[in-house]
Amino acid sequence: MKKKTNGVGFWLFYALFVLLVLALIEFNKNTLAAWLIALPLLALYPVFRAKAGKGLVRFFGFALLLAALAGVFLHTQPPVKLHPAVEGENGGVTGIVTVADGQLTGVSTADKAVEVYAGIPYAAPPVGALRWREPQDPAPWDGVLAADSFAPMSMQPQDSTLYSSLAQLIGYHDYKISLTDNYRDANSEDALYLNIWKPAGEQEKLPVLVYVHGGSLQTGQPWYADYSGEGLARKGVIVVNMGYRLGVFGFLATEELRAESPNGTTGNYGLLDQIKALEWVRDNIAAFGGDPDNVTLAGESAGSACVTALCTSPLAKGLFRRVIGESSTVTAPQPAHSFRTLDEALETGAQTLERFGVSSVEELRKLDAGTLVAAADTNHHMTVDGYALPQTPYEAYRKGEHNEEAILQGFNGHEGGPFLLFTRTDLESYEQRVRVWFGDCADEVLSLYPAATDAEAKAQWEKIYSVWFFSYGHACWARQAEANGIPSYSYYFTKNNGRLGDWHSGEEVYCYGNIPAASRLYDASDRALAELFSSYFANFCVSGDPNGEGLPRWEVSDGSRLLELGETVGETDAPDAALIAILDRIQGFAVS
Repeated sequence: MKKKTNGVGFWLFYALFVLLVLALIEFNKNTLAAWLIALPLLALYPVFRAKAGKGLVRFFGFALLLAALAGVFLHTQPPVKLHPAVEGENGGVTGIVTVADGQLTGVSTADKAVEVYAGIPYAAPPVGALRWREPQDPAPWDGVLAADSFAPMSMQPQDSTLYSSLAQLIGYHDYKISLTDNYRDANSEDALYLNIWKPAGEQEKLPVLVYVHGGSLQTGQPWYADYSGEGLARKGVIVVNMGYRLGVFGFLATEELRAESPNGTTGNYGLLDQIKALEWVRDNIAAFGGDPDNVTLAGESAGSACVTALCTSPLAKGLFRRVIGESSTVTAPQPAHSFRTLDEALETGAQTLERFGVSSVEELRKLDAGTLVAAADTNHHMTVDGYALPQTPYEAYRKGEHNEEAILQGFNGHEGGPFLLFTRTDLESYEQRVRVWFGDCADEVLSLYPAATDAEAKAQWEKIYSVWFFSYGHACWARQAEANGIPSYSYYFTKNNGRLGDWHSGEEVYCYGNIPAASRLYDASDRALAELFSSYFANFCVSGDPNGEGLPRWEVSDGSRLLELGETVGETDAPDAALIAILDRIQGFAVS
């Protein structure tokens, strides 16, 4: 009997199967071995199938192929590696720089215009007995430290490599197929290191920007390309950022920890890390050509929330002159995120001990970091600890107590977009949410944001969510600045593009000047706006005034007027003023 050959139906099925397998290997970043083994297996199976005489033999053959491919997939997982300070080709090793704890070298960008120094310790590793203690001084090192790779990101929950790749493809629209990125970035409790970008060569008295990354105080890393320091370094600004403790490692609060602290503090270890990094900058940045008396503290999202907290921390006084806050504050009477009362923090801390079945901090310190990281979902808020924060930022501003002398701040047109991407909102659930959130003011809010269809309900809820979680805090901060005589420059980012557009964090690639030269997700108008926005940032770092030659005038404002940065650039009225007035009434906002 003549053996069956592979028909058209099989080839259609098998082509789709092969594409799926190869996509899984690529998106999961499996090592080169996966390709070298999987491709021959995939190529040989049709030959085997054509020679197999019976359906059962074919079935078992395909089952063996699946088993073999599964084994390849599982045994060629991407290794953990440190992220290089300069990706791809670099311009070589820098000269030696001497700081308080030793000597180090960095690496230059390929064009040798910017020097990058990565993975510099600014505090002792917060492990073992130092877990949940104030940051300690780092140990000096012998020899010359090669600061050419970023330190591990702070311990945090991590999505699978496959999920992260799909998120990059679907959420950011800029996934790149490559055989050079087949690794996972390291994740460790030992992550108190900072990174520096500076203009190449000998420099002196350059302005300094210190950046705090976002991530809900649960996730994030300092080396993300959108807020890399390279763009501003090309404009004459030295940029510093750091890893800091996140989640349960950075924000656990218990009575026992408070009692053992020489300063009576608990719950703000991540914030204290940021202060420690600022102290390191004060003491060492001159070695890189920076001016320790001309530091701007900046942050985005939860990083911006930390910036606003540090504006009222007595421990941060004198460590910076001005601040930049993007898309978050904790200056409202009742901050929408990243902040809680000490009583709430202590209650959550007690629940955390119970969650892990321990009765003391000593027992909790014996648990491995991989076990504890699961508690990041409840322990990611700053608190009034009586030490780093003696009072809420809202209370401090009402008393005129603050550290900054100028503010640049703002928010985006659709901040809530990514947070509501998988939230189903229809007419019924929309009204229910508004009534839960706004109580007696719900009818007023529903009249301001009416909806007749499910689509309209979803759009209106996104607007309300964006105001509640993001822009309302900036409205409070701008008015607090005016009441305290602090010049505040407020922006409203509305530029659309092929990537994030004006969703939360979409502005960063513009204001830090990092749009990739080869990216087709941005056009000439995007690149022109990035040049303008990053020039505002650079000017602000120099003098506290973003204005400069050739730039549209940016006026100081109480937040009622904003500089819109979008398809056009110019002053505009702040959106959602009526909703902000309602929130003022609900929260009892006042400036004095």
